[in-house]
Amino acid sequence: GLVIDGRTLEHVLHDSLQNIFLELTEKCRAVVCCRATPLQKSVLVRLVRNKLKAMTLAVGDGANDVSMIQVADTGVGILGQEGMQAVMASDFAVSQFRHLRKLLLVHGHWCYTRLINMVLYFFYKNVAYVNLLFWYQFFCGFSGTSMTDYWILILFNLLFTSVPPIIYGVLDKDVSAEILMQLPQLYMMSQ
Repeated sequence: GLVIDGRTLEHVLHDSLQNIFLELTEKCRAVVCCRATPLQKSVLVRLVRNKLKAMTLAVGDGANDVSMIQVADTGVGILGQEGMQAVMASDFAVSQFRHLRKLLLVHGHWCYTRLINMVLYFFYKNVAYVNLLFWYQFFCGFSGTSMTDYWILILFNLLFTSVPPIIYGVLDKDVSAEILMQLPQLYMMSQ
């Protein structure tokens, strides 16, 4: 692990040392920045995001974390004693730091698998419909006539585009929350 304070971070964030610092941080399992200014936090997140081409998650609990949360790809605000500024600027809000684990491991995994399956579903739905149109054109001699009325097309898209995603989003949980909390390795495997 690496622990770095604000004074040292000030020197490291100069252009000549940024690449060396990033190489060092890539070799660490955890990097903790303490006593950093709000500007240093946001510059550090932006540096990691741009130079390493990594997705960033910023977690904060006060007004001094707002710029860092806004720069990150995903921001999580913790409702704390320092006020609501971080929560208002974040994408997700949790009441305590310990809830962050469930947000990432359980809801993150479920959301990821739902998105993957929904993309596959929409490809399947569109391929099936276009395939029908393609073969219908052979049947009608490429005359350009419509296979269905517009209201049937609207009903088809409404029925097959809204109902299955809602049902799937509410009911699908490929692995239970208890197992996901016990085996954090499943989060990495889903990616």
